[in-house]
Amino acid sequence: MDAGKLPVHVAMIMDGNGRWARKKRLPKILGHQAGVESIRRVIEAAQEMGIKILTLYAFSTENWSRPRNEVKGLMRLLERYLDNERDKLLKHNIRFNVIGNIDNFPAAVKQKLYDTIEVTKNNTSLMLNLALGYGARTEILEAVKQIAQDLRDKKVKIPDLDENLFSSYLYTKGIPDPDLLIRTSGEMRVSNFLLWQISYTELYIAKKLWPDFKKEDFKRAVETFMARERRFGR
Repeated sequence: MDAGKLPVHVAMIMDGNGRWARKKRLPKILGHQAGVESIRRVIEAAQEMGIKILTLYAFSTENWSRPRNEVKGLMRLLERYLDNERDKLLKHNIRFNVIGNIDNFPAAVKQKLYDTIEVTKNNTSLMLNLALGYGARTEILEAVKQIAQDLRDKKVKIPDLDENLFSSYLYTKGIPDPDLLIRTSGEMRVSNFLLWQISYTELYIAKKLWPDFKKEDFKRAVETFMARERRFGR
């Protein structure tokens, strides 16, 4: 494989925790707990391959409509993950970042997110983005509202509005668009994830449920990407 074809940014839709738990007749929260192990494996694989940016779809705007106990369990799991992984992120030179709207997250969880972002901000090996409270349609609408406000305040002019300027209003400001989007569980949809950013992203659908996704599965997806020819409409 040509190392020059290695994707800079890999995004992932981590799907299948609930189905994994049902297949094993376990509570759904145990499927989410098993999914955390897959997150660890994928982060390790990304670093081993030299990926620079990894974005994981962890909690969507639609997930707020799940049963209250499940949402509470997910928040506790996120809080525990931050407690357990912060030192590892520092040790392995990983920069932690969040994209999305976390205004409705519990105060303790928000504080730990902010703390983790702060203490890892100078790390340079891998940028790990967790998409939390994220929905692409909401992201785009919020960008449009802010642009309208800035137009009214004469901070920008209509002739200046192009793709680059619009992108600067998104949650992913300053982050290059994904080269590769991996979705697990075999589902053939993008689920309101990075709709603007994945216009020319290569897609890879893995049949495995997320808790069963291994390092070799991630590496296989990246190697498949590297074997493709990207023409960008040319």
